[in-house]
Amino acid sequence: MPLEAIWPGANCDYSRTLPWSPKLSYTQFRRGDILVPKITPTFEAGRTIIAEIPSNLGLASTEVHVVRANDAADPRFLQYTFQSQPFLDEGANSLQGVGNLRRITPRFVQDYGVLDLPREDQARLSDFLDRETGEIEEIIGKLDDLEGVLRHREAVVRTRLVCGVSGSHDDVQLSAHSPLSGIPEHWDRAKFGYDFTESTERVGDDPPGPLLSISAYRGVELNTRTDGQQASLDVSKYRVVRPGQLAANMMWLNHGGLGVSSLTGYISPDYKAFWIADRFEPRYVHHLFRSSRYIDYFAAIATGVRPNAQRVTKTVLDATPVPLPPLDEQIRIADELDEATARVEAMLAKVADLKSLLLERRAALITDVVTGKKEVA
Repeated sequence: MPLEAIWPGANCDYSRTLPWSPKLSYTQFRRGDILVPKITPTFEAGRTIIAEIPSNLGLASTEVHVVRANDAADPRFLQYTFQSQPFLDEGANSLQGVGNLRRITPRFVQDYGVLDLPREDQARLSDFLDRETGEIEEIIGKLDDLEGVLRHREAVVRTRLVCGVSGSHDDVQLSAHSPLSGIPEHWDRAKFGYDFTESTERVGDDPPGPLLSISAYRGVELNTRTDGQQASLDVSKYRVVRPGQLAANMMWLNHGGLGVSSLTGYISPDYKAFWIADRFEPRYVHHLFRSSRYIDYFAAIATGVRPNAQRVTKTVLDATPVPLPPLDEQIRIADELDEATARVEAMLAKVADLKSLLLERRAALITDVVTGKKEVA
């Protein structure tokens, strides 16, 4: 069972199991053992599970500690203890190692103090937490479903508008292999290479702005994941991005890894930036290439061995067919989509806030129960 199969909230994706390989090292465990991730940030996310596997024995990543409850302990109570905030906070302060490869030690787990209760009381408290956290997780699951519905509706509306497809067309035509399928007859046709010119501007000795990233959900935005690390790197060969340019991660186009920037900054040297011809409205371009039709098309033309690293070459991208509506229609479509996506993003923000509150409630409840702060009848 690989580490990435162990999820927050005491869940595990058992479909992610892998065949045994003599070339890898493993940690052996039994059914019912508790698996505690060693490494940050997996540990700090509270991704501890009870291994309810179908076989008696299993093999996990060496990046987990295996804890086996004795006869006086309820495994669920130990699991909840390992998900409590005091355990996570103390563990985070005791991590050993450097950078993003710091680990908690076996000594920390072994010496951590657990509330001293008879097993029947541990079981009673665990039953209570099972019920309460189960209800919270059910609500979170419904919020996840709502998020999926909102993103799907946004994708459908975006694709229909940028491709000029009426509501009478079915989804098969919307996801057709050809990006120009079903577009209005009065729209012109172009090729990417005709209207999008690669920028060769590099940072050099004077960065024009902050480090930027390309989000699958939002496009080009400030990079907030490498604060405190970027200053030590040589960024002279990084690519400069200007407002109105199309920035693209060529290995992530099939996941929406591109967008028109409203910021001045720089991106990875492995990414590309393109100037957009005057006959295209940049906001229309942003929505066009992030539509489900183009994401599907990029997936069809990408090449590579790994599923999560499918590259679209510049030569193939230049040959990509592109619809060219009249400029006034592009502006109208962009206005409609800007308004629609703003509404969806506002609703998604409310969903995210509610999920965050529920997760905080779950964490606080677990902590109060396993530390004895909350009495349970």
